[in-house]
Amino acid sequence: MTRVAAAGRRRRLIRWAAGAGVASIITAVLFAWSLGGRNGTVDYHTQPVRRGDLMLTVVATGNLQATNQVQVGSELSGIIVSLRADYNDTIQKGQPLAYLDDSKYRAAVARSKAELASAKASYKEALATRQAQEKKLARQRKTRALTENKLPSQEDLEQTEADLERAIAAVDAAVAAIEKAQATLQSDEADLGKTVIYSPINGIVLSRDVEVGQTVAASLQAPVLFTLAEDLRHMELQVDVDEADVGQIQPGQSASFTVDAYPDRNFAAQITQVRYGAQTTEGVVTYKSVLQVENPDLLLRPGMTATATINVLTIEKALLVPNTALRFTPVQRTEKPKREGGLVSALMPRPRFSRPSRSADDESPDKTKQARIWILKENRPEAVTVTVEATDGAITAVTSPDLKVGMPVILYTVTPKE
Repeated sequence: MTRVAAAGRRRRLIRWAAGAGVASIITAVLFAWSLGGRNGTVDYHTQPVRRGDLMLTVVATGNLQATNQVQVGSELSGIIVSLRADYNDTIQKGQPLAYLDDSKYRAAVARSKAELASAKASYKEALATRQAQEKKLARQRKTRALTENKLPSQEDLEQTEADLERAIAAVDAAVAAIEKAQATLQSDEADLGKTVIYSPINGIVLSRDVEVGQTVAASLQAPVLFTLAEDLRHMELQVDVDEADVGQIQPGQSASFTVDAYPDRNFAAQITQVRYGAQTTEGVVTYKSVLQVENPDLLLRPGMTATATINVLTIEKALLVPNTALRFTPVQRTEKPKREGGLVSALMPRPRFSRPSRSADDESPDKTKQARIWILKENRPEAVTVTVEATDGAITAVTSPDLKVGMPVILYTVTPKE
């Protein structure tokens, strides 16, 4: 009797559990069905169209340089006896910078002057000899005419003529000796003048590489004594522009740059040259571009690393929209699915929305000049065709007769509301 009662209780529990499960299934089906029968709405995030200026820029890095940097050396060997310039000194063109020991060069000049004087004396002697031979020949010819060609003899006459020719040649040789002596003197005087090292430009001393008493040895290459920079109030910035951007760079474009020494200050510059020669570093091809820089306060120094922002295009008073707006495509609502297929179909209803087959990238401003944006009109998306002018990667300038300032442009869908 006890076993029969226990079995009855188990059957009642099973029937109760089965009934509860069926009730839960029915409740879920009714809830899902009610969701399928309600109409959903979509919210959009928008941003108003605005009018403003769009500036396209190219960023490049490089180093500041003096417009003209000169290394001053010595053509002569010798000992430095005096220095007249030091680091950071402002110098003028023609100003003495250093002096070499000139004793042997003065001696060479004195020797050359003596040789020149000797050559001039030899010239006078040769000239007197020529004149004497000319007179002697004239007398002999006259005597021979008076004696009817008897005196002097023909042999003596020919000898006198030969002596005259030698005298004329001696004069020519003396003239050449004088010219040679003069050239030697000029060369020695030039060497003497080079014992004083002069500044070839107006500017400033960047470096001094010699000391007083140091011996300068000039061989195949002149030793560098000073490095000079022309007026640092006018400098140039040489930057490396990537090959993908060089087509946008043109002389005359304005730019600004910063240096690590003054990170919070922007300096103005202007493109003066875009060189054709390519440079390849670790597989990256760049082209050197030169910017003119004004440095009235002498804050900038040669060699400083600078990051330049070059203004390649400016569109003023353009209609501006975010790039996100050109990539947006609204979802399209389809017909409500029929409630067929039993409980499984009711529990797993078909989606009520689907996206168009066209990719959103097709509306990218980088792929076509014509694009489509969507504005929110009476809480519904409305397409507007626009012409893309330019983009800086975040904002795009567009034109369209149907687009006005202040229109809400859809950027993306927020969330559906039930």
